[in-house]
Amino acid sequence: MNLTRRALAVVAGLAVAATMLTGCLAAAIPDTVATPAPSREPVTDGAPAGFEDFYGQTVDWTSCSGADAGSYDCTTVTAPLDWTDPNAGTIDLALIRRAATDGDAIGSLLTNPGGPGASGYDLIADSASYAVSAPVLTAYDVIGFDPRGVGRSTAVACLDPADMDHMLYDIPADPRGSDGWTAELTARNEQFVQACEANSDGILPYITTDNAARDMDLLRAVLGDEKLNYLGYSYGTFLGATYAKLFPERVGRLVLDGAIDPSVSGLDVGTTQAVGFESALRAYMMDCLSGSDCPFSGTLDEAMGDLSTLLASVDANPLRASDGRMLGADSLMTAIIAALYSESNWTYLTQALSDALSGDADMAFLLADFYNGRNDDGTYQDNSTEAFRAYNCMDYPVDDSQADQDASDALIAAQAPTIAPYWDGVDVCEVWPYAPTGVRERITADGAAPIVVVGTTNDPATPYAWSVSLAEQLSSGVLVTREGEGHTGYNKGNTCVDTAVESYLVDGTVPQDGLTCSA
Repeated sequence: MNLTRRALAVVAGLAVAATMLTGCLAAAIPDTVATPAPSREPVTDGAPAGFEDFYGQTVDWTSCSGADAGSYDCTTVTAPLDWTDPNAGTIDLALIRRAATDGDAIGSLLTNPGGPGASGYDLIADSASYAVSAPVLTAYDVIGFDPRGVGRSTAVACLDPADMDHMLYDIPADPRGSDGWTAELTARNEQFVQACEANSDGILPYITTDNAARDMDLLRAVLGDEKLNYLGYSYGTFLGATYAKLFPERVGRLVLDGAIDPSVSGLDVGTTQAVGFESALRAYMMDCLSGSDCPFSGTLDEAMGDLSTLLASVDANPLRASDGRMLGADSLMTAIIAALYSESNWTYLTQALSDALSGDADMAFLLADFYNGRNDDGTYQDNSTEAFRAYNCMDYPVDDSQADQDASDALIAAQAPTIAPYWDGVDVCEVWPYAPTGVRERITADGAAPIVVVGTTNDPATPYAWSVSLAEQLSSGVLVTREGEGHTGYNKGNTCVDTAVESYLVDGTVPQDGLTCSA
């Protein structure tokens, strides 16, 4: 199995994907905020040689424009394009701030919702109270930012909406796994990469997690904080752990929720995620069978077999949606994965599968479009798909042997039989124009302050074993476990987890290592 497009596509694990379908975010938008606090003086001590001017820049906060921002304030910070050469050019980093409601902030709390490629700016603009709970909003100036390559910052740009539709949704003409199928997907990848190179103004080789972590230290400094306080979800845990590796002495209060294990290869990422999503799918199916609206019946294994039959049927005979698009098995699998991020979205999955069994593809497309950030009018909400691929192609070295590939295929076939036929794909990174610079290694961050790692036992996107591993790797790692379903654990309604995180971020009280919070 290649380092597949789907395996890396779901490492995104966007934390915001967990509940947006329920409308919870929209309900939480009207936060009341205090008058924004003035800027603090930048902290220039420890600035890398040659980059002192970047660290010394003054932040000029202004009222945000746009209905989604309300009374939040925004700014742009200038960062170096290349952290090895201060004269290589600059990029812009877009920030939004929700000032501490008590008017006396502990400091700044940077946040990242995952991806790579998700907009931290949008997370805070759309709903700060989904990103963090009320006690944290009271105590911190909560900062959302778009990492380099993302959204409102200097961004990766590739395809127009029509070509993006072609890449994400069109069904290959040749049978799955055939030479023609592989050739068609490779051609799509080449078109995508050529467009990224042509439209991204030379930034592609610098879109890496290492550079993004160095950008975070710049943000810490210009925001006037001696140490970095940070809350990262999903991919944001890798970004936070990378920061701790590079700047352990500047780690303040870090919380990493839904961890990625920085030591595992891309192949292992895809393998573990396939098994994780199969586990989540079986949990969904067990719940579905206990209800009156479930389109499946019989034992759990029988129901899973019937779902496999549905997927194979759609693969052979795609369903036409009301907008004319054809739903193949890949898009149906995307819909399934989108719903598995949160138990609260399982009702949408039941409806999508019921409709598909009746020949109706619309609900499945709604879920797949939600996952891909596609709007009803065919435009796309952001550049998360482009940025996601740019980061992963630079971060993940591809050096797996054929024996490793074969072993991965066998394990997925055995432990994720429903998902396995639709998991393998053609890796866009095989044609990426720049060699990856990232490494996969254990991160210890010796000398860092305590780093709290939150893991959920049946998290499909970032399996629990990764949180356990990261907490063990970090010299100061502290593991908090949420027993339950879905992606990430903090601010999801578990009082035990929320109290542990809040007590650490607000009061500095380190949770008991190994704390387990039941559902």
